[in-house]
Amino acid sequence: MGRKIAMLGSGFIGRFYADSIHGQRSKDRIVSVYSRREESAKKFAADYNTPHWTVEMEEAINHPEVDVVCIALPNNLHEAAVLACCKAKKAVICTKPLGRNAQEAKRMLEAVEKAGIFHGYMEDLVYTPKFSKALQSVQAGALGRILWAKSRETHPGPHSEWFWDKEQAGGGCILDLGCHCVEIGRSFIGKDIRPVEVMCWADTQVKPIDAEDHAIGLIRYENGAIGQFEVSWTFRGGLDLRDEVMGTEGTIWLNSFLRTGFDMFTTGKGADYVAEKAESNSGWLFPVGDELNDLGYNHMFADMFNAIEQNKQPRETFYDGYVVNAILDAAYKSAASKQWEPVQLEVWRGQEGVAKGNTLVEYDEHHYLIKEEKTHFGSTKLILKEKQSGKIVEITR
Repeated sequence: MGRKIAMLGSGFIGRFYADSIHGQRSKDRIVSVYSRREESAKKFAADYNTPHWTVEMEEAINHPEVDVVCIALPNNLHEAAVLACCKAKKAVICTKPLGRNAQEAKRMLEAVEKAGIFHGYMEDLVYTPKFSKALQSVQAGALGRILWAKSRETHPGPHSEWFWDKEQAGGGCILDLGCHCVEIGRSFIGKDIRPVEVMCWADTQVKPIDAEDHAIGLIRYENGAIGQFEVSWTFRGGLDLRDEVMGTEGTIWLNSFLRTGFDMFTTGKGADYVAEKAESNSGWLFPVGDELNDLGYNHMFADMFNAIEQNKQPRETFYDGYVVNAILDAAYKSAASKQWEPVQLEVWRGQEGVAKGNTLVEYDEHHYLIKEEKTHFGSTKLILKEKQSGKIVEITR
């Protein structure tokens, strides 16, 4: 028996979610859809063979067949939807970001935990096949101690008008895209490692809006690792998703969109949709083989619904959404103050007092190893540090 879902929202992301829900496990169905506009609700219901549509949110949540509510609404409507799910005692999964700020996210976290209902945070980019494989390698120790995790998401801007309204969205590209990047970096570094402080630059460079359209930030973690995000609504050329993770024993580079190994040239005659946020349907294009799969949606919903059926937590919960919001709050403070700003976490469930990793690598009883390399003329060069004097020495063998 599959899940019976109420979809709250009938726009761009709601349709991505619907394609995934109906396609992945082949047993889950959307039985009710809520939209603020009647014509949108009717169109969605017709397109996805959904038997019930409504312009009343609580009517969809309380539909007698519904056992899971999927929130695909503008950011300012998340909290009201979550509280309605708590009242109805229905499992809830919510799109990213969880809240417009950490306090909003914390209220939602406390509400679902008090109500005792299942809650999942729909951060699709930590479910992509490439990311999942990379994370397995990192967790298996292939890269050694993680030092730096960098994530970039840039594109020409979001699809719907509410994203551009600072009050409804809660912010600009930091909140919209940075939530992805922060959770990717956090996953590589370790979600149980406390984020300590953030340094962020942000500006409104191109778009005539009140929020930021470009930002770069650094997140320092308690163990000394650094997370980095690069986000923009001003990038020309489509959707660019890239991640890098560097450890003491190795490096991983991921390119999830734009440079996918699939290049196509077309004059544009007969071409229509190519890929999410593609700016053109002619010239050289970079399609994606299976967007739902490559962006992680299929795997995300499988994890959510399997977790419900197995009575366990999904990989991403409202707690993760809350931590991400707290980090992004610090980023906004830093962008304004031009200083490092502390991450204010009133709820922390990870490790405490994690020390920075040891940088001293033993070579012999008198030296630490800085570097060992083979030269082009066949010798081995050693750069060592004398333990007693601290002097740096070079030995060639």
